[in-house]
Amino acid sequence: MPAATDPVSIRPERRAFQRVTVSIHGRYMLQDRSEYSCRVVEMSPGNAALVAERPGLPGERVIAYLDHLGRIEGRITRLTDDGFVMTVVASERKRDKLAAQLTWLANRHELDLPEDRRHERITPRNPISTLGLPDGQTHRCRIVDLSLSGAAIEVDVRPELGSQVFLATMRGRVVRHFDDGIAIEFAVVQEHDTLMATFAG
Repeated sequence: MPAATDPVSIRPERRAFQRVTVSIHGRYMLQDRSEYSCRVVEMSPGNAALVAERPGLPGERVIAYLDHLGRIEGRITRLTDDGFVMTVVASERKRDKLAAQLTWLANRHELDLPEDRRHERITPRNPISTLGLPDGQTHRCRIVDLSLSGAAIEVDVRPELGSQVFLATMRGRVVRHFDDGIAIEFAVVQEHDTLMATFAG
């Protein structure tokens, strides 16, 4: 069996951003308010490369609505053979959120994260939570991705695979390690309202 691909970690920086390969469908609107379908093929928290129906012009303002990521906006920096590259204009908070979402999208297949495709992913408004270990210790963690069946979190500790842990009040077990944290599968499929109340408030 081939070795697993090393997980990608995307960390927003002031000047440079690591762009990763993705496949995200969506729609974009040019300055004349015309709309077209697109697919993002590379992206970082600072820019994106799109395969696009109509490329627009360098310097033109673009607003895009992308699956999983929502609304982004920026300006076209250059044209490519099948589309264009655009900047992503966003606040630091929005860039942090994009970095977490892109980390998930880049890693989910390599990491085999606990994702039941029937369960929508939820982006917590406040990604900071706590991880409780079997010995009673708790550690601060950051939620990278969350669904009704599990979560991927960045945390400094690496409990053994199969360990019973608590993410806030949600009991689960560790099913995967990656560079900056772990993936957890919840003991029971959670209710959407419960997750929203616990993590998205």
